[in-house]
Amino acid sequence: MAEQLISTAVHHTLPESYVRSEAERPRLDEVVPDADIPVVDLANPDRAAVVAQIGAACSSHGFFQVSPSQFPFPPAYKPGRRSVFPFGKREWGRSAFAHRARVCRVWSLTDRQVLNHGLPLEVMLAAMAGAHEFFRLSPEEKAKLYADDPAKKMRLSTSFNVRKETVHNWRDYLRLHCHPLEQFVPEWPTNPPPFRDVMSTYCKEVRQLGFRLYAMISASLGLEQDYIKKVLGEQEQHMAVNFYPKCPSPELTYGLPAHTDPNALTILMMDEQVAGLQVLKEGRWIAVNPWPNALVINLGDQLQALSNGRYKSVWHRAVVNSDRPRMSIASFLCPCNSVKLGPAEKLIGEKSPAVYRNYTYDEYYKKFWSRNLDQEHCLELFRT
Repeated sequence: MAEQLISTAVHHTLPESYVRSEAERPRLDEVVPDADIPVVDLANPDRAAVVAQIGAACSSHGFFQVSPSQFPFPPAYKPGRRSVFPFGKREWGRSAFAHRARVCRVWSLTDRQVLNHGLPLEVMLAAMAGAHEFFRLSPEEKAKLYADDPAKKMRLSTSFNVRKETVHNWRDYLRLHCHPLEQFVPEWPTNPPPFRDVMSTYCKEVRQLGFRLYAMISASLGLEQDYIKKVLGEQEQHMAVNFYPKCPSPELTYGLPAHTDPNALTILMMDEQVAGLQVLKEGRWIAVNPWPNALVINLGDQLQALSNGRYKSVWHRAVVNSDRPRMSIASFLCPCNSVKLGPAEKLIGEKSPAVYRNYTYDEYYKKFWSRNLDQEHCLELFRT
């Protein structure tokens, strides 16, 4: 039922169905600041250095950021406290873009810096603005799109898998399939009116960035640079537009609990106003504070398998906030359902036997969605 969406009401107390047991709570006071987060400048002319940097990040962290600027934050900027993009304006097009462009000029973000990760600033802004406007739609509009069936390719839903969960997560989300666009866009929401256009453009840009990253990740493993793109086949692409409303008791629940992503590569655009992403490294949760216009790149389970365990599929989680809502847009590059997946043959040898058996992505994805999100690593079920 659409009334399950938490974004359709203001909540002054946390419903019991969202409260985690004492052992499962996020322990926010133990989270470590993000001083050790790898940041990669894709505009560095020394490609070998970029490849080495990406390889080191994939091995040690399982994720990294690609940033539009390698300069420090401007003096007035602190993560989570910036000049606010006027998402509240109903006319979320030209006037909002103009405001943000002025902010960027004040911060001295030149065109070259903005394009270091390859996504034009205006495309990113339009996508995030569209996401905010979508979740401002009336409850009646949202009710038309609501579904709790994980098999639906376009759905507005809540938590993760409400059909199976016993404890829910403080998140509403819009799930979209994005490739091929001409097949799936007709199923997308028509409100707000520019939504389909701005999200389509963003999807195209993200896909190309993903393929650039595949080439560098392949090279960092000593493989042909087109290896990953070829072996994964004609890849599907999904998007999750995540909305985390203000939460009355963030210490008792999650936006999403600890998990890895089942796909190959995830490209995340975070809301710059509020932090919430945390990643696990050496048994400690590290906060990932948003950088202006940066993107977070997460390795998924399929790249851990392909690398024969050399690279990590990062464990991460989303925590929530009592003061402000948070938005993020996650784009998932996924293998073709029918291709055989497993460790690259070149990475298997007498001293490094195959860690994982071969399987299809269809088999893996069905297993992933048949479980709760916060169970053991799904990839463990595919070990040799």
